[in-house]
Amino acid sequence: MTTTAGRNDIAGPAARTLRATLPGDPRAAAAARQFVRAAFAQWRARGLPGADRLTERLADETVLLVSELVTNAVVHAGTTVELLCRLDPAEEPLPHPDDAPDAATEEPPRPGLVIEVSDRHPTQPVRAREDTGAPEGGGHGLRLISAVAEAWGVTYRRAMKTVWFRLPVGAPDASWPEPDTVDDACDAYATADAHDDRAFRRALRTSELLAPVPRRPAPPEDRPAPGRGGVDSGALSFLAEASDLLSGQLDADQVASLAAQLIVPRLADWCAVWLHDGDGGAPGRGLTEDGEAPRLARVWHMYECRIDALRTALEKEPPGLETDATAGNRPVPVPWPDEPVGDGEFGGAALACPLVTGGRRLGTVLLGRAGLRRFPGEVAALIEDLCRRAARAVATARAYSRQERISRVLQRRLLPQGRARVPGVASAVVYEPREGAWAGGDFWDLFDAGDGRWCFALGDVCGSGPEAAAVTGLARPVLRLLARDGFGVSEVLDRLNKTMAREASDSVAAVAAAVAAAGAGAESPVEIREEGEQARFLSLLYGEIVPYGGGAGGARCTLASAGHPLPLVLGTDGAVRVVAAPQMLLGVVEEAVYVSESFDLRPGETLLCVTDGVTERRCGRRLFDDEDGLAGALAATAGRSAEAIAEHIRRTVHAFGPTPPDDDLALMVLQAAGGGGRP
Repeated sequence: MTTTAGRNDIAGPAARTLRATLPGDPRAAAAARQFVRAAFAQWRARGLPGADRLTERLADETVLLVSELVTNAVVHAGTTVELLCRLDPAEEPLPHPDDAPDAATEEPPRPGLVIEVSDRHPTQPVRAREDTGAPEGGGHGLRLISAVAEAWGVTYRRAMKTVWFRLPVGAPDASWPEPDTVDDACDAYATADAHDDRAFRRALRTSELLAPVPRRPAPPEDRPAPGRGGVDSGALSFLAEASDLLSGQLDADQVASLAAQLIVPRLADWCAVWLHDGDGGAPGRGLTEDGEAPRLARVWHMYECRIDALRTALEKEPPGLETDATAGNRPVPVPWPDEPVGDGEFGGAALACPLVTGGRRLGTVLLGRAGLRRFPGEVAALIEDLCRRAARAVATARAYSRQERISRVLQRRLLPQGRARVPGVASAVVYEPREGAWAGGDFWDLFDAGDGRWCFALGDVCGSGPEAAAVTGLARPVLRLLARDGFGVSEVLDRLNKTMAREASDSVAAVAAAVAAAGAGAESPVEIREEGEQARFLSLLYGEIVPYGGGAGGARCTLASAGHPLPLVLGTDGAVRVVAAPQMLLGVVEEAVYVSESFDLRPGETLLCVTDGVTERRCGRRLFDDEDGLAGALAATAGRSAEAIAEHIRRTVHAFGPTPPDDDLALMVLQAAGGGGRP
């Protein structure tokens, strides 16, 4: 985020205007909130006119509206966002007394706060997030601006669209004592005497900072005092911050823990969260579909010394888990658990709120406040909103966990469990899927093929994701099967190429048949083949190694490279040579014929095989293998062991660029014994 502000005129227009450029990604909303609060602090520090009236409540309202507008800009425009904050001074007095307003009927002019949020997509109309198909509670958009701001609008320019609004800056209403922060409101709500009706009503008023915009009319006794209603900006700011925290968790138990700590002590004295460990139960049921009870994932109490007793009481008789969840996440009153609240007294108000999203019940939140006959309607509505966000966070974490489990299973299936020990030949392997990949497109193998032969392979599927994993799942077993059936290197590649080409042709035929059946004859078979086969091409370096017997050391190596980076051999004198010729990728042409090459791997010599994740590692416009960069890195490892060489190449590749590699990285080192290599 970049910011600008006036520096010369400490109280002039430049000093009152602050600007920031935000990235067009999910970080923008958090950066915008931080910028707004920093702007308030800077204006106060400079003593600008009107800055003494910038209350925390106004800051909460501004942060909320800016967060909504910036999020809309990122979601719908996808460009960088320009944010402007300007503190306007009060209007100057009118020059003639006859033109002055009647003090009895009009308020004196007040300073104002102007906010502008601009994006670089002027043709994209402004929409409130609630109108975009987002789930209920997923965003309030322009509805909030129209409810809170005294003026607002949209300005379209040739290359920019700006949404602006103005908030009045004035003294708070003195008719009701108003807390400055959400925490102050919580304190007032928590300490109110539920049996003192007047004090309890004042507590409800102070809880306005916490309450969301009601989706249904509140009971008359829960409504704010006349003239003090409106949008609860403090609660919505709290929910926006809670969403940021919850959405950043990728573990369901962490979501449960964080939700409980958000609720206690802010909204309740204690909180417990149950989670379904399976795919979730049907709405309205306490059990999962396989009949298992939900698991008590988290218990939290404002007094930590009472957590164990509360957990014991809830495990003995969990209340509220059979609540009707068909109405969504709406909380319902439940009996107080058999747990003392202090000084031998029992009782209070308790709510159970189902965690439901996508028609699935993922768990239940139970919470309680001692000394209350019931929870205020505003607070119950806030809890409902918070639990709705927690349910979505749990669902996201569950989906991530399932994907992670699938990834681990596939990785175990797609990669060998270990590498074979080759007599007289040391080996080392580095395999790193690109950051964020659930399954890499690179693969390796080193196995005993029988008859004194050991075979090795290093492959790279063109493409990524499940399609690439499917090709890997085909290639590695076929290699092992053909090698153990006694086929040589060139014959193995010939047969694997035919297998892959036929698989691709069968897929193309299936796609063509589906297109014809759907009546979409615009695509030709050639076009379908080009689209469907991209992830089925395979670059492969495959070879076999036969160690020399009799203690002489060294081995006979036969290999072939099919569209793969060529292997290098590091001699005992430090010279590096290429030991294969380039050939066509596998799976492209069924009739292709492959040839192999043989050479002696002498004692102390090292064979290095890599994928293009090594050779094509980028730093700006430069590639790692430009000007024989890989050969130079290998030459620098003369005299080292196989493990040390592999680690040196890995570190050198990572250090080549300022960011993590954007491709899978795999390399294999085979070193003939007898050269006196040092670790």
